[in-house]
Amino acid sequence: MRRIRRRTLAALAVPAVAAAVAISGCTNASTVSGTTQASGGKGTLTLGMSQDIYGWDPSNQPSYQNWAGMAVYDQLMICDAQGNPRPDIATSWTFKPGNLGVTLHLRTGMKFTDGSPVNAAAVKASLLYGAKHGAGALRLAGLSIATPDSSTVIVTLAQPDPLLTARVLCSATIASPTFLASGQVNNSPDGSGPYKLDSSATTRGSVYTFIKNPSYWNAKDYPYNKLVLKVITSDTAMMDALKTGQVEGALVSANDYNEAKASGLKVIEMHGETTRLLLTDHMGKVVPALGNVDVRRAINMVFDGKAVATQLYHGLAAPADQIFRPGTAAYINGLSDPYPYNVAAAKALMAKAGYANGFSVQIPYLQGVGLDQLIPYVTQQLSLLNIKATQVTLAGPNAITELLSGKYPMLLWPLGNYADSKADIYDYVLPTGIWNAEHQPNATVAKMWNQILTGNAQQQAAAQQATNRYIIQQAWFVPIAYPDLLYAYSPSVSIPSVSDPDALDPQLWDFK
Repeated sequence: MRRIRRRTLAALAVPAVAAAVAISGCTNASTVSGTTQASGGKGTLTLGMSQDIYGWDPSNQPSYQNWAGMAVYDQLMICDAQGNPRPDIATSWTFKPGNLGVTLHLRTGMKFTDGSPVNAAAVKASLLYGAKHGAGALRLAGLSIATPDSSTVIVTLAQPDPLLTARVLCSATIASPTFLASGQVNNSPDGSGPYKLDSSATTRGSVYTFIKNPSYWNAKDYPYNKLVLKVITSDTAMMDALKTGQVEGALVSANDYNEAKASGLKVIEMHGETTRLLLTDHMGKVVPALGNVDVRRAINMVFDGKAVATQLYHGLAAPADQIFRPGTAAYINGLSDPYPYNVAAAKALMAKAGYANGFSVQIPYLQGVGLDQLIPYVTQQLSLLNIKATQVTLAGPNAITELLSGKYPMLLWPLGNYADSKADIYDYVLPTGIWNAEHQPNATVAKMWNQILTGNAQQQAAAQQATNRYIIQQAWFVPIAYPDLLYAYSPSVSIPSVSDPDALDPQLWDFK
């Protein structure tokens, strides 16, 4: 897929959007304490985070910039860039036929920071905890777990899950059972990871300091003796911190790409995200108008993906016409834009549907996830259809839970696309999907998912393409752009490769 690199003179439909790209600096880099080991090596690695962590609840860790969670917690397995598993707590595994479960053999000798063993009972406790808490609870619901001995865990599923590895084994976070039962999981972590939190050098919401766990089984993959994470929510302050060496790596916006390169920073470009509106109220139970396919199609037609890519993303993006990552089984090559930008035609569809006067809707917003430039444009474009979109700011440890609660039937989000498009269908399309916030059933989707579960490789690929065509025809999503995710870092740090299967950011073990 060709990416737009050159700025053009094409104007967005909203001239005022240009002013929206300047983000006020609310956190000055000089106010964040801590120093950086400029020479890198085995000293201190200091990274910037554009938003604070939600807390230490292992079931509520973010899907990106999750360096704090990676520092203190382990998973059963770690998935590489292609989604292939490698050992972590589990050293070997045997899958049951038909994607109905797995038998795991655990590493011996691992301990949590409270001194208790990382054993089969702890794994079971964490999986059961995750099935009842956090945004990923639906992924773990319905598991049957047996522990025949202290180093063996047998997971049995009630129905086939072709994403057992990616969505459970490489995602579920394992923590101390005593910690999980304490009711204080957000206060401080109790994991078995490569680092331990240094509470004396940590200020919640500002800076988090970690000291290397010398007894960690795989300490060689984490060469730094100290890890410091600084929360810097302003793009301007983050760039200042990078240029002055206060942080050695951070995600940066398209606005700052040229400045980062000119400052001698290295920049990795990752292509694993689609900026989109999710219109999850397909049946119109929350907002009746969204139950009308012509309304959803009209909403698609008032967004100019090319202009967004060239103006808001400064050419570091491409227009999106579908939600799946290019190269995956569900992606449709050569697809003509199903809903070309056409405000007049969109207004005609609204009138046909009986909603010429529009309606009101709330759109949730979180700071630090790349929405600052987009929300003004999105609300303005919706207003062309007399849709009054009100921004609702979410914050705190329950922000993601509230975001996905079903209260908001229209979500704006730069969602990552998985290396396996079945995972996109699982999370974004199925009624049980985390990001299908209203969880409304659909017989056509259910039939195609059954083909994905039971068919051979060719049938599965065909069913994924059919699912993509169906959700495009039904306009469940408004794909806007495929942005380049930009990670800037100091030449003193080495990042040979990015192993994140979601292609969102370097993983903690990628820093060398």
